[in-house]
Amino acid sequence: MLGSKTEQNKKSWQFPDAMVIMLAFILFVGLLTYVVPQGSYERVPHPTQDFETVVPGSFHVIDARPLSVFQILLAIPEGIVAAGELVVLILLLGACFYVIEKTGALREGIVHLTNIFEGREAFALMIVSGAFAAGGALNGMQEEIIALTPVLLYFTSRLGHDAFVAISISYGSAVIGAAFSPMNPFGVAVAQNAAGLPLLSGGTFRLIVLILAFVVWTVAIIRYGNQNRVTKLISDNNESTGISKRSQIILSLTALAFAIMVYGLLQLGWGFNEMSAEFFVLGIVAGLIGKLGINGTSKAYMEGFKEMIFAAMIMGLARSITVILEEGQIIDTIIYALFQPVQYLPTGLAAISMMISQAILHFPVPSYSGQALMTMPVLAPLSDLIGLSRQVCVLTYQYGGILMDTLVPTNGALMAIISIAGISYNRWLKFVVKPTLIIVLLGAIAVLVAILIGYE
Repeated sequence: MLGSKTEQNKKSWQFPDAMVIMLAFILFVGLLTYVVPQGSYERVPHPTQDFETVVPGSFHVIDARPLSVFQILLAIPEGIVAAGELVVLILLLGACFYVIEKTGALREGIVHLTNIFEGREAFALMIVSGAFAAGGALNGMQEEIIALTPVLLYFTSRLGHDAFVAISISYGSAVIGAAFSPMNPFGVAVAQNAAGLPLLSGGTFRLIVLILAFVVWTVAIIRYGNQNRVTKLISDNNESTGISKRSQIILSLTALAFAIMVYGLLQLGWGFNEMSAEFFVLGIVAGLIGKLGINGTSKAYMEGFKEMIFAAMIMGLARSITVILEEGQIIDTIIYALFQPVQYLPTGLAAISMMISQAILHFPVPSYSGQALMTMPVLAPLSDLIGLSRQVCVLTYQYGGILMDTLVPTNGALMAIISIAGISYNRWLKFVVKPTLIIVLLGAIAVLVAILIGYE
């Protein structure tokens, strides 16, 4: 009797979902303000850019109180408000694709595409993986993938692969692209600027390592997919394998919208609001072309909002963690504790230690742009002191910090995506740890090679 009750309790227990994990981290970081001494670096305006930079060697302990319980709770709505533009983007982008899906264009396109790649599934995965890796390398694509997740799940199920493959060739590949990119404007460009290096300098070495990382990652995912095949999702007998003229127009406009988005990000200084406006219009146009009508398009938008609200709130809760770290004034103390001992190590070991420290720091600081702004002004002069080039210092940030986006539970985009895919965090972590460690090892080797060849 007792044994059966224990067995029943084991079966009823489930791993906490994304929202519970986020709330747990918010509480944990709030408790840290009672344990970690408050401290601060002095900051001054950057001479050419619109942000503040840390003054090296200026860290000092300050007399401040830990956050009260009410302040910790208040950080939740404050974080959602602070992430307002991103929340709106997720809602409008997700609703846009919901409308497009309602027109049938996405289904027709995927059916047609998977029929083309019948028997060449590995090639299809490689193409999609390459596209998302390019998106990560060019503009740090992450949040945009949330809205695409249902489409990707349908695509991989048509190829005979599970949800892990869908997330790995999209979100995972985008992280690889962002981490090893020679041009990611939110990663390497921010870090180089903060470290006093010419923008996009040292690109050849980074590009070579990016290609190697992409090949290793994609081969690992294809191998997993081949070893864990699932039954292919077969079309209904009455489902057309062609693409109607109406669907061709909708899909062409969607592709054009993404091209405009990339151009806007790289050349026009677009932010989340500009992308939101663009995809809001795309959804309306697609609905009208798809003969949903004005009311039908509006109804589809409302249904799309309902589908994406959880993902949007996860992004807001992730931002709350940053709010607590800043208001609790402990983030500078964490940075000081992680990186100050590095100066006493040999050059090679110091570089690997920087990489590990950047990886650890990325758990409480899920924004890798913010992490670059906080750490590079401290680490750049420290690198000069120990004889490590500043380019290598930036590499340790890229390969240590950004790469952790594949597994840190404080990353709202990751948690939203796996929630939509119906994958619990513990299952995702078990799946992704091994390939991530392989890529981290590749990054560590690249850092040591960079030191040996005098990479500047």
